[in-house]
Amino acid sequence: MPLDHLHFQGLRNLPAVTWQPGAHVNLIFGDNGSGKTSLLEGLHILGMGRSFRTRQLKHAITHDQEALTLFGRLTGDPALPLGVERRRDSDGLNVRVAGEKIDRIAELARHLPMQLINPDAFRLIEGAPAARREFLDWGVFYVYPDFFDVWRRVRRALKHRNALLRHDRIDEQSLALWSRELARWSDRLDAMRNDWMARFAEVFNATLVELIELPELSLRYYRGWDKSRPLEEILLESVATDRQMKFTQQGPQRADLRLRMGRYPASEVLSRGQQKLVVSAMKLAQGRLLEHEDRHRCLYLIDDLAAELDEQHRRAFCRLLEQMNCQTFLTGIEPASLEGHWHVDTDVKRFHVKQGRLANMPTAR
Repeated sequence: MPLDHLHFQGLRNLPAVTWQPGAHVNLIFGDNGSGKTSLLEGLHILGMGRSFRTRQLKHAITHDQEALTLFGRLTGDPALPLGVERRRDSDGLNVRVAGEKIDRIAELARHLPMQLINPDAFRLIEGAPAARREFLDWGVFYVYPDFFDVWRRVRRALKHRNALLRHDRIDEQSLALWSRELARWSDRLDAMRNDWMARFAEVFNATLVELIELPELSLRYYRGWDKSRPLEEILLESVATDRQMKFTQQGPQRADLRLRMGRYPASEVLSRGQQKLVVSAMKLAQGRLLEHEDRHRCLYLIDDLAAELDEQHRRAFCRLLEQMNCQTFLTGIEPASLEGHWHVDTDVKRFHVKQGRLANMPTAR
């Protein structure tokens, strides 16, 4: 279900803005610093309960406002209103779905799945494993209803085991108990991740081919411990070294997605433009798999698509978005960078941002 109505107030440099996006492609143009990325940030907070620009959400509140308020409405019968409020004098979020207050951000996220493609997305290739684990678990979260509960149990067991490892005197019985608990739930989590990866790989490879030919590229799942041995056995044998390090060295918290070009890490071989296309294929494949498994369409936020991509690859990217028939918000500085890539019958809505103010643009001819 696409969003058909949005209202943002108290967000960054934007005055209060109300807009009606299109159900398919939304192009947002404007100079640097005009507020384009702030609009994407507002959408991200509305769906994820957090910003992609700051860890402290209060920093996204306009300096002379006391609160940030975001509202969106998903089409349907009936329509589904979503609301997020963050007050400057409060540490928590006030989140409402269909007028009812909810306590878990996960419930909000289920209603508005989204993928962000921006300069930070390069972390999927160049960055630490944490970014790739987050990407992996996003996909698993939407396919397996019990994922969140299993993930929380793993985190709880890991937290208790690490706390025991930091003590001068270890309670061996408690350590063995939490090691078993960690191994038990880690096996469940690994099974979900492994199954999801088998489904995702096929969709990813098909998506990548539509953007760029990279026959040597491989994407593999690493679970975080020796695949030939049970985790409980490894945890019991590694107590001495874990005590020295004061944390659990092996387990699902070390899981990773490994991208390689032949024998080499992809980050060492691919150009910047190739990396962007690979990351984009990963993000788009997430939505394709979600639609296939859940029949739930993903929303895409794409900041400055033209950066690092030539006209040929921009066109391929846009044509792929057309085929997916998803709701997309794309930003750019010059209209020419994103025009001419769409079929005449594609629903494309254009907006211009100047000094934080949003206005509709006429349909391109």
